[in-house]
Amino acid sequence: MRDFSELLDGLVYTRSRNAKLKLIGDYLRRTPDPDRGFALAALTGELDLPGVKPAAIRGLIEERIDPLLYRMSRDYVGDMAETVSLLWPKAIDQPDDLDDGTIRLSAAVERLQSLGRADAPGALAAMLDHLDASGRFALLKLATGSLRIGVSARLAKTALAQAFGLDVDAVEEVWHGIPPPYTALFDWAEGRGTQPTPANVPVFRPFMLAHPLEELRLDLADYAAEWKWDGIRVQIVRTGGETRLYSRAGDDISGSFPEVAEAFDRDGAVDGELLVRGEGQGSDDAGGAAGSFNALQQRLGRKVVSPKMLREYPAFVRLYDILFDGPEDLRELAWTERRERLDAFVAALEADRFDLSPTIEAADFDALESIRAGARDAAIEGVMLKRRDSPYVAGRRTGLWYKWKRDPLTADCVLMYAQRGSGKRSSFYSDFTFGCWAEDGGLLPVGKAYFGFTDEELKWLDRFVRNHTVERFGPVREVEKKLVLEVAFDSIHASKRHKSGLAMRFPRISRIRQDKPATEADLIATLERMAT
Repeated sequence: MRDFSELLDGLVYTRSRNAKLKLIGDYLRRTPDPDRGFALAALTGELDLPGVKPAAIRGLIEERIDPLLYRMSRDYVGDMAETVSLLWPKAIDQPDDLDDGTIRLSAAVERLQSLGRADAPGALAAMLDHLDASGRFALLKLATGSLRIGVSARLAKTALAQAFGLDVDAVEEVWHGIPPPYTALFDWAEGRGTQPTPANVPVFRPFMLAHPLEELRLDLADYAAEWKWDGIRVQIVRTGGETRLYSRAGDDISGSFPEVAEAFDRDGAVDGELLVRGEGQGSDDAGGAAGSFNALQQRLGRKVVSPKMLREYPAFVRLYDILFDGPEDLRELAWTERRERLDAFVAALEADRFDLSPTIEAADFDALESIRAGARDAAIEGVMLKRRDSPYVAGRRTGLWYKWKRDPLTADCVLMYAQRGSGKRSSFYSDFTFGCWAEDGGLLPVGKAYFGFTDEELKWLDRFVRNHTVERFGPVREVEKKLVLEVAFDSIHASKRHKSGLAMRFPRISRIRQDKPATEADLIATLERMAT
């Protein structure tokens, strides 16, 4: 466990991407199986220990120390694992010089995987008794699956590829066909085995990504234009009689959208946008029957989907690319050729569950700009521009695909509440709730944002919160209603779950309006007129 805890410590305090790649790569080269495989699973979010939940860990620490002391410390530190690792009391018979090398990472994982919710917390507590603070931190992060150390799954896979001289896209190609601790993957990496293949397994392939368009002006003779849909990007793969639905991060979400997985009955792999139906929204050429992202959110993250949910929020996929047609790999073909194959592929699918993303007809770039400016459909986020001769390649490749988001909406809102962030921001008030004025003269919260500001602006906002606090509710501070924030957001929708009746999509703080009195902030009615 000590090596893993030292790896986490190094990653937490390292900002350089190359330095993080080296830290992970060095760890993977020197650590034996299966420890390194479970560590890699933790870094990529693939490790599942269902017997350990945050509530159980809170119960353990509150049995050992005063619950009030724990809650106050958790509020100050901002991270549960770090708080518990520092507060955990040493047992009476515990040696002064702890050696957490006595607990192997793989042994801890296998032990916790074998236990249910009734027994896992007790086993976890016994392990914590034999670790120092650093080891306890590593174990708790491992157990809860919430590392939050500035390492993405792609970065961890890149580190693996670089450490052993592999192609990262080849690693991605077989990743989801190999379970932790990835013994076959390391056998291949170290020359003991052949390269794993995804034959007869519906594995995830890396998505092709787009660059922001920014100031470029493109020739539509070379680029095709499509709508950028405001759903979640998915890949649907069927082979060997099995269908899987993957999210952008490569997570298998088939269980959350069973009606889509069941309806996809042709062997192949396609790329598209998962949406839900919305009555009366959009038209055939701009949005179709797609509802807003707010409607889609009712379905996200649900492991069990009720018949009522299936009926009220029916899901479908708007397809815009094809990677495999049966066993045939089409990724090296030009976009125009893939588009023709996709047309034929979609025609054989169930129309209620799958349709084709239409291209946008525009005489030139200026005409496309006008079309984009007028698009405020609930399901449209902007425009995609795809080079007509581009192959389907993993990651972002300059000059091939561009995303051109529609200009954000803005509103002047009043800061109401603040809460500390987590990780590197755990010492700062960085999560801000803001509101607008109702007809009765009161403020109603309309959103929450934790990015959009610079480091210097964060320090200024943190001081403002500390100097203008009027009430505390656990980790939340209520502040004087005097600071106006200009908030940018992609769209706003009616929502029964929020007191204001509104929900913003991707809100971020674009400006601190010290020049504007709070009484001149926007009204709820103004935001209602923006709602789609």
